[in-house]
Amino acid sequence: MVSSLNIIEAAQVTPSNSDSSESLTLPLTFFDLYFFKLHAVERVIFYRHTDATRSFFDSVIVPNLKSSLSSSLSHYLPLAGRLVWDPLDPKPSIVYSPNDAVSFTVAESNADFSRLTSKEPFSSTEWHPLVPKLQNSDDSASVISFQVTLFPNQGFCIGVTAHHAVSDGKTTTTFLKSWAHICKHQDSSLPQDLIPLYDRTVIKCPQDSDIKVLNGWNSLAKTFTGGKELENPKSLKLLPPPVIDSDIVRYTLELTREDIQTLRERLKIESSSSSKELRLSTFVIIYSYAITCLIRARGGAPNRPVGFGFIVDCRRLINPPIPSSYFGNCVIGSFKAPLKAEMFMGEEGFLAATRMVSDLIEELDESLVWKIPDFVGAATLPPGIQIVSVAGSTRFGEYGLDFGWGRPEKVVVVSIDQGEAFSLVESKDGNGGVEVGFSLKKYEMDVLIELLFNGFKK
Repeated sequence: MVSSLNIIEAAQVTPSNSDSSESLTLPLTFFDLYFFKLHAVERVIFYRHTDATRSFFDSVIVPNLKSSLSSSLSHYLPLAGRLVWDPLDPKPSIVYSPNDAVSFTVAESNADFSRLTSKEPFSSTEWHPLVPKLQNSDDSASVISFQVTLFPNQGFCIGVTAHHAVSDGKTTTTFLKSWAHICKHQDSSLPQDLIPLYDRTVIKCPQDSDIKVLNGWNSLAKTFTGGKELENPKSLKLLPPPVIDSDIVRYTLELTREDIQTLRERLKIESSSSSKELRLSTFVIIYSYAITCLIRARGGAPNRPVGFGFIVDCRRLINPPIPSSYFGNCVIGSFKAPLKAEMFMGEEGFLAATRMVSDLIEELDESLVWKIPDFVGAATLPPGIQIVSVAGSTRFGEYGLDFGWGRPEKVVVVSIDQGEAFSLVESKDGNGGVEVGFSLKKYEMDVLIELLFNGFKK
């Protein structure tokens, strides 16, 4: 049966103190501008609730989510604002004005909830209707939007689309924790660790870093316009998303703590002859394993160009450290490219990948953070290169998002469909495992799944 979505309501939710005269302007930092043109981040959080009838949804779930969202936004006013670029300003800012609001869509779906939350492969397009749109134009861009969708007598989900130039994964999930806390406890106050810090002076970056990043984006944009200069360099439109093929499927690999330890022991044995000790954290192991399998699944000529990258949280990397409650982006990308596919395809491909990822992480320090503006727009990559990246983190604690109706059934990052990326989230059972989400063409996914499980046979 082809599933359908019925829009019940397209609402706007204002912060609970929106009747005040308070306005707020936050300039973007170079960390924010690093993601200025990239596609928004899309998440969907599923909650199983077999008693979720349409009546209960309309009278309890939706009103509670709306009122608690309003209270939460009063602590996070920038999320209700918009991104603007005044002609006289050198860079964009987030501006909140009284009565600004976020989009809150209410919908009902006849899709199979169990199928959408399973770990088995299925078409990625089945998740797309659950994701809200983020409005953006040349002059203005919304910051975040929400959609709550009912699956009658099965459960509901919360879709979140967030502008990456405004918040990184840490900031977005901290807000979601604040919303869940207020909804569950029916108390508009927040614990200290969930109250955002807006002080931009804690980012003590070199002078003109933000302008260098913007200039870098203008250079990069030429690759999307056939080498032409941008007609409007101050446009707030995001880069056009790629066309997602109809044969793209999603799959979730669930790794237990024991599975991760099996891979760790394998790497210890394979690297025993090396004089340099590897950094065998859970992230290094899973990330290295995933990129190795993804590159092998693509196949192709051994000398074809490949690369990989991941996001690094700089809050603790900078001295003095940035408070964890800082609102905005405080992450950078670390990349390794171009490489050749044959480095990952041999018997020691997993070990080779682990060495490179381990070395990249060991090299990270504060000096590299401040050099990032010099790299944006400067890199040249061969055409057709496969760059594998990762979205999400096992440290966000997203399976703890309890709005009062229990913990999530499944947490997914839908936006990995728009690029060569996989996602990471901590295991639902909280026992140290990890869920790895993949999005590939079906014929590649069939190969990938076999590769993923063959790795545990060695």
